[in-house]
Amino acid sequence: MQNALIVDPADNVVVAIAPIKKGDAVEYTLEGKRISFPAADDITIYHKAACREIPEGTPVIKYGQYIGIAACDIHKGEHVHVHNVISRKEKR
Repeated sequence: MQNALIVDPADNVVVAIAPIKKGDAVEYTLEGKRISFPAADDITIYHKAACREIPEGTPVIKYGQYIGIAACDIHKGEHVHVHNVISRKEKR
């Protein structure tokens, strides 16, 4: 059963559309292909999970948009939230 959403192939996170327990499959569809991987953490509904490795210092991309920088290495299946993402405001 699909329990996560991804919008853009550039995204390195998926959004949980149902609560996901550690060890359960995170399942989503991208470009018509069904993808699944195990959750490394509990993922609260509407929170993010890494759908691939995100090295420290690299951008976190959701819905095709930059939302912050990885504060540490984030491994596939891990919860992605304020504890491991730094918000970096652009110059205005």
